[in-house]
Amino acid sequence: MASVFAVGLGCKERTDITGRKEVSALPSAARSGGVDETDGAGGIPAGARALIEAYPDFIKGYRDNRIIFRDGSEMIYDDGRDKSFVQKLDDADIEDMFSFRYDTSSWIPEFLQDAGRSRNEALFKKMYGRSAAEVRKHLVSVPWFGQSVLFTTVNGAAEHLKAVRDELAKLHGMRAYLKSEGSFYWRQVRGAKRQSAHSYGMTIDIGGNYKTYWQWARPGAKETDKVPYRNKMPHEIVEIFEKHGFIWGGRWYHYDTMHFEYRPEILLMEKMRGS
Repeated sequence: MASVFAVGLGCKERTDITGRKEVSALPSAARSGGVDETDGAGGIPAGARALIEAYPDFIKGYRDNRIIFRDGSEMIYDDGRDKSFVQKLDDADIEDMFSFRYDTSSWIPEFLQDAGRSRNEALFKKMYGRSAAEVRKHLVSVPWFGQSVLFTTVNGAAEHLKAVRDELAKLHGMRAYLKSEGSFYWRQVRGAKRQSAHSYGMTIDIGGNYKTYWQWARPGAKETDKVPYRNKMPHEIVEIFEKHGFIWGGRWYHYDTMHFEYRPEILLMEKMRGS
């Protein structure tokens, strides 16, 4: 697996799937909790350090407001623009992805806290593929409780999903919640112009008859409107997914409780924040 979640958070040295040994980008202060979100050790923003730790097969480092990739290419980290909530969703730079809290200390999301809904498309397309055809090259079929789901091998995502499945299989009385509602599907977010996370093959929807979604609770609501929170997904299922690097759409104010997305950088950032 190509992620820190293969060996546990806070590990100083990791051997990834290529056999490389790499020193963690997280300083000891970050591993123990508490970090400056805007500027970390050596002038590296905490979000950049989370990316380096989460995606070692792709991201090598950070320099002069740029993410440095292992192929030698670079990408702007912070475009310097002040953005509204909606702009951080529709036109996110990399820094914007870390603007929101993924608060695991509460099961009720705070207003407009949607950590993970903001995605820099250039970054995700570079890692997972710029088209449906490119993404498909890396998809494998993962057995899933009597079904099969397509999931990407990039960043070890499929292996992490298998680890989730194996732990979920040990739970009693949960099968009704585990029915797959879909994984890979190259498309834009409904009602928006940004790409859905399902496009990259690292997201799965589950829930059967126990799905809830913010727009079902208040049809016609806009992104900045207040909506009532509703959830039927057992917390035990959520915690297993999070253990293996997935975030849950039920922790978003604009909740999507069927949605589980492989985003280890969001969980690492929250750990650095000390939550």
